Amino acid sequence: MLRVDITKQLGDFALEATFTSEGRVTGLFGASGAGKTTLVNIIAGLLRPDRGTIALDDTVLDDTAGGVHVPPHRRRIGYVFQDARLFPHMNVVENLDYGRRMNRLPDDPVQQKRVTELLDIGHLLDRRPGKLSGGERQRVALGRALLSKPRLLLLDEPLGSLDEGRKVEILPYLVRLRDEANVPMVYVSHDPAELRQLATQIVMLRDGRITALGGVKVLTGTMA
Repeated sequence: MLRVDITKQLGDFALEATFTSEGRVTGLFGASGAGKTTLVNIIAGLLRPDRGTIALDDTVLDDTAGGVHVPPHRRRIGYVFQDARLFPHMNVVENLDYGRRMNRLPDDPVQQKRVTELLDIGHLLDRRPGKLSGGERQRVALGRALLSKPRLLLLDEPLGSLDEGRKVEILPYLVRLRDEANVPMVYVSHDPAELRQLATQIVMLRDGRITALGGVKVLTGTMA
């Protein structure tokens, strides 16, 4: 369960968000500038809230009143950005292993095999990122995040930089993650069609405020 009750001021922009999610995929929906990325950066620990609390299951990650702020590397939260951010000097298997090593986790060949099969990237292991398509790079980024054994996965518009063909290619893998990986996700998008396919709960943001919260039915009337 993810519980969020925070406020954050960034220049002239004010974010105020309160919600609880027990869904497998919480979709953060809103136009550019609504506050989606700011919110996921706060959940990730990259930004501190000005006021409030964030808790994941029984672990308090932020509590401004109590002076609690768990640093990002101790939150066990995987983060997949719009651009895959793979290391160009490493091949795929080295990129996949980076999260595990940074979190000082023991080698787990069974988990690595499961993740590479889940994302269909086993045939890419010897390649460098420059030899991968955009969709392949995003699948490797997803694999790297999963192999760090996160308690929560944050995906910030992971299809945003892909053309329509690549989006169609990678969406089934995201659905498979939702159904098989057993890791709750927060999925950021301004595309209601993506969220209708993936999300189990929607948090709708506009101008830094939550305007709707519920199932995918709250997207009724939005374009696409």
